[in-house]
Amino acid sequence: MTLVPETMAGPVRVLVVGDAYMPAGIFTSALAGLGAAVAVTELQIGSTGAAAPRTDSERALREYVGNPADLGAAVPGHQVLVVHGAPVTAEILDAAPLRLVCCARGGPVNVDVAAATARGIPVTNAPGRNAEAVAELTLAFALMLIRGVPASARYLINGGQHADSVYEGREFIGSEASSMTLGLVGLGNVGSQVATRARALGFAVLGYDPAPPGAIPAGVTTVGFDELLSRSDVVSVHARATAGNQHLFGAAAFARMRPGAFFINTARESLVDEGALARALAGGALAGAALDVVERRPAGDRHPLLDLPNVIITPHIGGATHETLRRGALLCAAAVGRLVSGQVPDNLLNPGILARKEASS
Repeated sequence: MTLVPETMAGPVRVLVVGDAYMPAGIFTSALAGLGAAVAVTELQIGSTGAAAPRTDSERALREYVGNPADLGAAVPGHQVLVVHGAPVTAEILDAAPLRLVCCARGGPVNVDVAAATARGIPVTNAPGRNAEAVAELTLAFALMLIRGVPASARYLINGGQHADSVYEGREFIGSEASSMTLGLVGLGNVGSQVATRARALGFAVLGYDPAPPGAIPAGVTTVGFDELLSRSDVVSVHARATAGNQHLFGAAAFARMRPGAFFINTARESLVDEGALARALAGGALAGAALDVVERRPAGDRHPLLDLPNVIITPHIGGATHETLRRGALLCAAAVGRLVSGQVPDNLLNPGILARKEASS
């Protein structure tokens, strides 16, 4: 199937919108490979939070940064809109003869996809762009947990003396990967990457996916959820967050885990009942946890898990690598390249519009 381009003179006009996380120049660099086929305009939005929603379409967006009015003023005259976290609303879609919207993230929560579909505008995303980065952080967490890094580092921070002899490290004796079983809940892009790296380190790997996965990574033994919990020394969550799996990990799940096991969440905070996790950690049922995502606390309210000696918390850095940003930009550039050549872009979120276009042509 092809996406026949409209008759037009000159290059395709592309507006790239950068933000504090992903500067516009990264998009421009990726699009440079298309040469004279595109004319790129950059818009860099501010680093402040999103403006208060004013329209139904703005309220329909789950997360965005910047003021929709800035995009509305910049988009006229362009045929392609490329964003990372900037809002793409019905009003913005109506402000220009757009033929494609590209979002350089896996979940386009800042794009009103329904409004684009209603207007016949294709929308693409960038699935898996951060999978390698998140997988590497997950394995780093796993190794730090089984080697007792949280407690041993806090020991020094709290005034303990650095050991002069190997014997002084006896309080922090840990385990090696080859003696541990890693259970992965979710075997999508990230879970599969974790599995490959974990097997190389020597972990035995169990897998369970709430949604039927595609190909099972080599070396992974698939089991039921309860069996995974009871057999794993480390449980790591990589499932998609849905309405049906909110607090998938609550008191009952933690109680089914092996006593002294470790828990990792680099997926979504909604998957975990953090109160139940805190109780399992404080009571000794779990030996430690590492979290890259946690529930947002009221301003000035310190997260209680930060004060537990066997916990690592990072500020959502799982995908924060230069490679992730470039990968997302290149996926967007590839989508634009296919549009320019009259082909259907990959990673299309609303493919139904193509059938409508063909039926009406």
